[in-house]
Amino acid sequence: QIQLVESGGGTVQAGDSLRLSCTASGRTFTLHAMGWFRQAPGKERDFVARIWWGGTSTVADSVKDRFSISRDIGKDTVYLQMNTLKPEDTAVYYCGANVYGGDEYWGQGIQVTVSS
Repeated sequence: QIQLVESGGGTVQAGDSLRLSCTASGRTFTLHAMGWFRQAPGKERDFVARIWWGGTSTVADSVKDRFSISRDIGKDTVYLQMNTLKPEDTAVYYCGANVYGGDEYWGQGIQVTVSS
């Protein structure tokens, strides 16, 4: 099993930056990819970014000019760098992990609030 712990959220003003971190523990040698989703109030959970352990990454078109994803394999941690934040980025951000074999794991989520 994999446990995920997110950190780095909070309340910021429009135009600010935040970096979210997600650290995995447990059977981390089975990790295949990790990523971020977000869910705004009253909306579905949307994909934000994913990075595979081989280094390939993808970021949603809606944020790719402002957000980037990276990973530190030695720390079993992925980061979501969010720049020029907008009020519409306000959401609960969830870290997810995929392991070889197909299982998925989720963190508890972390709130990001962007005030105008």
